[in-house]
Amino acid sequence: MATRYLIRATGVARPGQLAGLGNALAAGRARLLDINQSVTFGMLSLEMLVGLDQDSALEAALSEAGDTLGLDVQAIAVSGDDYQRWSEQASQPRLILSLLAPKLPAGILAEVGSLTAEFGLTVELIHRLSGREALEGDSPANGACVECWLRGSDAELEALREKALALGAQHGVDIAIQEDTIWRRHRRLVCFDMDSTLIKTEVIDELARRHGVGDEVADVTERAMRGELDFQESFRERMSKLAGLDESVLKEIAAELPLMDGVERLMANLKRFGYRTVILSGGFTYFARHLQEKLGFDEIHANELVIENGKVTGDVKEPIVDAQRKADLLEQIALREGFTLEQTIAVGDGANDLKMLAKAGLGIAFRAKPMVRAQARQAISTLGIDAVLYLIGYREADLMD
Repeated sequence: MATRYLIRATGVARPGQLAGLGNALAAGRARLLDINQSVTFGMLSLEMLVGLDQDSALEAALSEAGDTLGLDVQAIAVSGDDYQRWSEQASQPRLILSLLAPKLPAGILAEVGSLTAEFGLTVELIHRLSGREALEGDSPANGACVECWLRGSDAELEALREKALALGAQHGVDIAIQEDTIWRRHRRLVCFDMDSTLIKTEVIDELARRHGVGDEVADVTERAMRGELDFQESFRERMSKLAGLDESVLKEIAAELPLMDGVERLMANLKRFGYRTVILSGGFTYFARHLQEKLGFDEIHANELVIENGKVTGDVKEPIVDAQRKADLLEQIALREGFTLEQTIAVGDGANDLKMLAKAGLGIAFRAKPMVRAQARQAISTLGIDAVLYLIGYREADLMD
């Protein structure tokens, strides 16, 4: 009669331990059904599920091997019911929960444990994606990120995300939750908003300030936020107030654009890994083109200022890039390049990015207002924009600075 055993080995990691245990299993004519091994802080943890077709002296052989190898080895008989239960758990959907912050407080683990338990989720694995923290206590250069793999069959994902967002806000930690699918490490297209996403400013506000109409433009923006104007109406009205602005001011602002934290590192690694990168902006091509030349974006789509005789006329060329056009462009570019929507990533901060974020396979609200963070599926607020690489699944060791 076939018997199953869970073999558990722990101890200080040394070369040759897997070979020694493997020889003991082979001598007992065991069949390997499953295996998992990790070494953390120099300590080995190895678990194997094996099957035997007949009784053997397996336990004695493993104990002897453990003594030789410096390992504590246990062989635990596994019942048919346990095996069936484990198999069912392994077939349940997996979620990826990422914790991101300059430093991660230890208390967040208890909170996350309670949250996942509330939704019937089992924490299957926890590992670190970010670099190690210095002994002196300095924050890791690119922030801290720990990734948790969760298993469960009936979790209400939107309710889980809502509670995770509130929990993260209490602790100054970003908690991102995404489904683990084959697409996670196979995204190919990344589309970015520009103002307050790739750069630390809203260009139209800076143009208005230089032209002496900052308060007037801010008033139009406020009316739009109250719902009195839609995006295109507010955009045209704000643009009209820029009529007569000298083109030289655009050149000065372009040369001084403050890049978002981490954007150069993010772009260098996305290009290295072969992603297609695009700017989809409700701002202006004049500045998007500057970023394209500086950072290497593959293409840009933004609003084209009309300039005549060296002066801004206050008009823009059609079509205006608004929320719907951003979403449409993302889909059109993916189709043109032969990518599925699941292979797309969108990053933005404003309400006019929400349709684009919803359309993408991975939509990330970056340093966004609370309303945008609440509606987006993922959000990053505590780290630089290069933290997007953690959500794709890259480790610090995979990346170059």
